[in-house]
Amino acid sequence: MNSPRNNFNDIASTKPKKKREAPFSLRLSFEERAALQKMAKGKPIGGLIKAILREAIAKDKGVPAAPAVDTESLGRVLGQLGKSRLSQNMNQLARATNMGALPVTPETEDEIKQACADIAAMRAELMRALQIGGSS
Repeated sequence: MNSPRNNFNDIASTKPKKKREAPFSLRLSFEERAALQKMAKGKPIGGLIKAILREAIAKDKGVPAAPAVDTESLGRVLGQLGKSRLSQNMNQLARATNMGALPVTPETEDEIKQACADIAAMRAELMRALQIGGSS
């Protein structure tokens, strides 16, 4: 004879369990994650992504396409990096400074200013290529 407790357990165990969807994992670049965090304004990124998807589906637009990459600008940046020998020059300046062997001459100051100008030019090209700020 079945007790009421056994009968309840039998009924409960026969009820099909609803299976949850598997979690979705997405790898983002540092820049992509930073952009999402900026857009989320302190709220969870997952909620922002869901809201963007819901809005796109509601407007029947589908998922927004990624912006086009300006490969010409990126190519110029790579060319400037190669021509400037920036990393080697900055390393040599740092080494000389650490050894106390870096005299501060007008020539040294000009080289440092040129390195800064190179960095600023590369930054401007990257910003243009990534369509961030300023005019495109």
